Amino acid sequence: MISMSKADYNKILEYAKSELPNEACGLIAGEKIGEDKVIKKVYLLTNIDHSNEHFSLDPKEQLASIKDMRANGLVPLGNWHSHPESPSRPSEEDKRLAYDSKASYLILSLMDIENPVFNSFKIQGDKAEKEEFIIK
Repeated sequence: MISMSKADYNKILEYAKSELPNEACGLIAGEKIGEDKVIKKVYLLTNIDHSNEHFSLDPKEQLASIKDMRANGLVPLGNWHSHPESPSRPSEEDKRLAYDSKASYLILSLMDIENPVFNSFKIQGDKAEKEEFIIK
């Protein structure tokens, strides 16, 4: 299970909307408690591809985020990105680029801007499995 605060969800949602029509992206960090992950901080990074179909994290921002995580005693938990025009599920490209089977991959669909859908997935090879995800 993975959880995040409503405030962090809103932070991601507003940033993703501001980046439309392109995908928005970032990292998530927090703590692991047994099998559970608690997101304590979200990082809003630049999609250097400036595309509505794929994303690449800005390497400098990614490094700065990892340094910030370490400085604050947080562990990297995974990443998040938006799908402006498709459902909240990993694309074939998302699966191909998912190198860490322990990471959580959060995908925010803005297909229906009035009813965004946010899910978390575990990805291993070409298999994606929905992860229990709680926003509190």
